[in-house]
Parts: sequence; structure tokens; C-alpha cells
Amino acid sequence: MLTKRQNLLETIHGGNPDRFVNQYEAFQMLFNPIMMQGQSPKYGEGPVVNMWGVTNEWPVGTPGAFPVHTPDKIVIKDITHWRDYVKAPATKLPEAAWEPFIKAAEAVDRNEYFAMPFVAPGIFEQCHHLGEIQNTLINFYEEPESMKDLIKFLTDWEISEAEEICKYLKPDALFHHDDWGSQTSTFISPEMFEEFLYPAYKEIYGYYKSHGVELIVHHSDSYAATLVPMMIDMGIDIWQGVMSTNNIPELIQKYGGKISFMGGIDSAKIDFEGWTPEVVEREVKNACDACGKLYFIPGASQGLAMSTFPGVYEATTEAIDKYSKVVFG
Repeated sequence: MLTKRQNLLETIHGGNPDRFVNQYEAFQMLFNPIMMQGQSPKYGEGPVVNMWGVTNEWPVGTPGAFPVHTPDKIVIKDITHWRDYVKAPATKLPEAAWEPFIKAAEAVDRNEYFAMPFVAPGIFEQCHHLGEIQNTLINFYEEPESMKDLIKFLTDWEISEAEEICKYLKPDALFHHDDWGSQTSTFISPEMFEEFLYPAYKEIYGYYKSHGVELIVHHSDSYAATLVPMMIDMGIDIWQGVMSTNNIPELIQKYGGKISFMGGIDSAKIDFEGWTPEVVEREVKNACDACGKLYFIPGASQGLAMSTFPGVYEATTEAIDKYSKVVFG
């Protein structure tokens, strides 16, 4: 029987997996003291101010924390003067601050798991967390140079963070969040994405790859099928969060072998009040039948090994394991 890590590699390389990769089973998430400098709201709590000065809260019944963007709480009041408002947290911390995180990384069995730092929010999300989503989308059109300057600043900060992560944790994978669309469309056009965000990610993911990171997993639980060619070129190995609105079987047929797709089970279809194991099993079967054994990792589209409503993630894991025995024998 293959290890979880080996089975994932067989799946994404078009080899001979002996079962479906079951959600996040091959990943051991790692954290770091840089991202722990600020506060994050717990479920049902808020508001709290994070290390970038962004106010967040996590309402009950939602899958994660969200920025509070009443006018008084928007960090960037004027994009043309963003430097007056944006104050980046430190990335160079004393080695002692890294000690517990180093121990966690060293404890990972890297034959069984990928040691995978968690990085969030990404460049696009950080832009609209700081500046509010509607303002940010308008600024791409009306103040492109200011947006490019802000993105360059955030990219440089991420590279500085990456330097410390690679130095202390020596990861062999990366899990990076940045939602790029709604359920049915990207937030910006592919042409605009290529102009503003593609260069940033080419640099960030290129840095990780050049420092020993074998696997880049990017989370975007959205429609982003039109961005897949750029995902491949920027170094993404697995797009996690891919929703059924992307026509995943078509993407696998077209791009399998260059990138793999993790998700296929829209969280909204299974993770709701009143969910049942039968609903979960149905959605798991539908996704696995449609997408096949290779270049596909079944799982909920949500971007961590968790669910909004208790028991859904575990039920999904059980359903995948059960159906895996049917498909693989």
C-alpha cells in the first residue's frame, strides 16, 4: 500500500494510485510566527484587528473570517496614497520565536506527508482586505499604477516571509490561499489578471520552487478555469477548491499532467444545517465518477481540513474512503 504522499504523487503524475487521495490526508499543515503576530477571530467572534490593521470577524454559519469594511475601518482610504496607510508587519523575528514551529516541522514524517506551510491571505485578497473589494476592483481600472505599486510591495513582503519559512521550516510543499473569483466568474478578466497578479505569483512561487518546495497547492474555491494556463506557468501543481462550475472533467482532459484539481464537491452542497451522510455520499460519488482516478483529488471546496457544520468534513472523508474501495477494489 502506498503512503499518503506516494499515492498523491502517483495521482498527480498520471501513475498508478491505489486509492483516491482523500482530501487533505497527505498534507501536514505548518504555521509560523510571522502570521501569528496579529489576532484572528475565532468562530462566532469578532471584531478583531489583525497585524495589517484590518478588522475581521467570523460570523456564525460562515466558512471563515471576513473583513469589516465600514468606512471608518477601511485601511486604505485613498489608493494613490496607500503608503500612508499600509504598515507591513515584521518578517525578521528572533530565532527563538521559530523554535516551536521548527519542532512541528521536524516532527512530520515526510515519507507519509508533505510538510506544508499555510500562507494566507494572498496578494489579491490582501489588496481588497486593505482597500475593500468594490474600491479595489475600481482601482484596477482607475489607478493601475498605484495598484501595481501596492502589489509589488505585498509581493516583496511575501518573498521576505518565504525566505524565513524556507530557512526555518525547510518545507517540501506550500498551501497558499487567494480567492480569484465567484462561483461563476473570475473577479477580474484573464487579461487584467495577467497584467497585475500573474507576475507576483510567478515570483513568489518561483522562489519557493527554487528553495526546495516540490509541491505548490493554491486554494481558490471559485470559478477560475480561464486562469488555468497561467496557474500552470506560475508553478501551481494542484488547484485546491475547484468548484463544479469549472467543468472539471474538461479541465482534466485538457490540462491533466500539467496541473491537478482538488475539490469537485462544492461545500455549499454538503456543508449546511441539516446535512445528511446520504447527501455527502451522493456528491462524493458524482464528483469521483465525473473526474476519474488521475489528476483529481476529491474533497470539499473549502480551503482547510474543516467544515462549517460539525461532522461534515469527517463524513466526507468516510464517504471518499468508502467509494474508493468501490472504484479501486
